[in-house]
Amino acid sequence: MEQYYLAVDIGASSGRHILGHVKQGRMVLEEIYRFPNGMKQIDGHLCWDVEALFSHIIAGMKRCKELGKIPVSLGIDTWAVDYVLLDEQNQIVGNVVGYRDGRTKGMDDQVYKDISLEELYQKTGIQKQIFNTIYQFMAVKRQHPEYLDKAKTMLMIPDYFHFCLTGVKKQEYTNATTTQLVNPGTNTWDYELIEKLGYPLNWFGELSMPGTLVGELTEEIQKEVGYQCKVVLPATHDTGSAVLAVPSNEENILYISSGTWSLMGTERKEADCSLKSMKHNFTNEGGYEYRFRYLKNIMGLWMIQSVKKELALMGQDYSFGEICDMASKETIPSLVDCNDDGFLAPESMIQAVKDYCRKEGQQVPETPAQLGAVIYNSLAKCYGQTIEELEQAVKAHYSQIHIVGGGANADYLNHLTAKYTKRPVYAGPTEATAIGNLTAQMIRAGEYKSLTEARDAIFKSFEIKKYEP
Repeated sequence: MEQYYLAVDIGASSGRHILGHVKQGRMVLEEIYRFPNGMKQIDGHLCWDVEALFSHIIAGMKRCKELGKIPVSLGIDTWAVDYVLLDEQNQIVGNVVGYRDGRTKGMDDQVYKDISLEELYQKTGIQKQIFNTIYQFMAVKRQHPEYLDKAKTMLMIPDYFHFCLTGVKKQEYTNATTTQLVNPGTNTWDYELIEKLGYPLNWFGELSMPGTLVGELTEEIQKEVGYQCKVVLPATHDTGSAVLAVPSNEENILYISSGTWSLMGTERKEADCSLKSMKHNFTNEGGYEYRFRYLKNIMGLWMIQSVKKELALMGQDYSFGEICDMASKETIPSLVDCNDDGFLAPESMIQAVKDYCRKEGQQVPETPAQLGAVIYNSLAKCYGQTIEELEQAVKAHYSQIHIVGGGANADYLNHLTAKYTKRPVYAGPTEATAIGNLTAQMIRAGEYKSLTEARDAIFKSFEIKKYEP
């Protein structure tokens, strides 16, 4: 009898339930449920509908029962930095505001009254992004100080969903590091920093590693889905899970976890919290077995996703594959800075790209094909610049690039990445986040003895496509 494991992988625009099992050493996947996600305007803020998301989590779990494939364990991963506050009765305090909301504007200056940007980086190794949880908490402190007393628990989004399933509260390490409140030397919360900023110390408990058992389903959930299973922590930060699925055991691997965001970097044994590293805007996010994901956040396919959505509203409903194909036939030379704040959450991404090109005196893209070409070329150029900075920072040479995640399907972007970085690109697996989620569960269950063995299996299990420069 095959043992099934369930990965619930929730991204910023959609989520899915993927069942995995091991057959003759290889990992086999089956997507059984998919659902939409996105932020909604509530009380003037961009918020997540966690109740709707949890109802989808349950619906996908029920699907396992219908298929007769009951998982022995499940784990949930999501995007990073966002959280839920709970009161004494475990009711949500306030709205679950999303990271693209504008409430953090100016909150960096408030944080720097207590600790300088340089000292903060040396303490945490996390790059400054205005939506990091540290700035979100400052927004709460300034705008809703009553929440600081009312809230007794703080859980990152996937930790909250695990709690809803089991009644057990655990804070998972990889996602916690994205708050910019974890010390990479001790691998736990920096309580001195938290106290200095005036955040409630009781929000910050023991951190648990991927592979830790959370618990079993509550009686209520068990009745609803029709079976019992264990809940096991994956790397709950989706990038943490995606990096687990990079199909290589080489010492110096360079990866791009390509989705809504492009996370480009390498794995290291120790964090680099130097001011030089800070200047290059690299981050040291926590990884599996206390590895560090030394990487740079690049805007990623969010720009194309936004353009695609806008075009559909105009009656031009192209697939990503069609946009890629049309863009590959274009010769427009214009480029934008993908990491410009103007692309974070514009009312119109199409207008934002046009305005940037116009402001810089470049040819303004007018057609969907030209918009796609500008965005894809700009992304690939950014990858090329990042690899140069990374090699300087770590004093190592990367001979190839592994692209994992949904962006591994972007054929034209992969060709451009090979061209701009002058290195061969290995694209795949596309379901890296779900695979990494399953990997943590499978290692815990003994299906694979180690991450090294699991990565060998991942390389053999999934199609990896090569692109030459």
